[in-house]
Amino acid sequence: MTTLTPGPRSGEQIGSALEGGVLTLWLRRPDSFNALTVPMVDDLTELVSGAADAGASVVVLRAEGRGFCSGADLQGDSADDSPGGGANTHLIDAANDLVRAIRDCPLPVVSAVQGACAGVGVPIALGADLTIASSKAFFMLAFTKIGLMPDGGASALVAASVGRATAMRMALLAERLPADDAARAGLIAAVHDADAFEAEVDQVLATLSGGPVVAYARTKQAINAATLGALEGAFALEREGQAALLDAADFAEGSAAFREKRDAVFRDR
Repeated sequence: MTTLTPGPRSGEQIGSALEGGVLTLWLRRPDSFNALTVPMVDDLTELVSGAADAGASVVVLRAEGRGFCSGADLQGDSADDSPGGGANTHLIDAANDLVRAIRDCPLPVVSAVQGACAGVGVPIALGADLTIASSKAFFMLAFTKIGLMPDGGASALVAASVGRATAMRMALLAERLPADDAARAGLIAAVHDADAFEAEVDQVLATLSGGPVVAYARTKQAINAATLGALEGAFALEREGQAALLDAADFAEGSAAFREKRDAVFRDR
């Protein structure tokens, strides 16, 4: 791997490299399947927002290890540590800012999803202009398994791609959607056999890095305006709902069940 510059807040957990016009941003917590913390997400937002000024012509989000992203780091960002504090919405706000930065970036942004993509990792991956997956990957809105709801703009991003019925199925049932099925449903741009995945991603990046930068920016702006008009409203509704759910007994039970590897017993009504 090319020598990576560490993130200013997260250190080695985020790495970046600019080569041949391609700005590669790496999630680097493979032992946790790249679970996200606020410093990691803030670093990604800053790097995406500054990509054009840094001389990039395309941005690609990648991840080390077997998983692309397992979602939020439940140990670090789920609850407020301060006495008497309520739900910690810092990661929700950080993820919303990252998805906005990806949407508003004038450069094409690609997500290269090589493995499991769950929780808030899903809207971050889908926020990219092209989401390309390995045949080993899957997508999972796992929030309801721990008593939460989708956030990061997932309710708008998923529905914009696959429609209400499939979005509801993914969100309510929290089922794994294999990459092949995700591509057939229109959730992602393409899926490639694992053996050919790296080469296929490189080909897409080579095409985009040599393309018409201004035309790409105008195209992004037009398509996002046509399809993601509900995104800002989704951010607000998700934040409000998630803040209440993070303070609820069902989340305490769901997160305990997750840690203890047992089925949760939800009782909130």
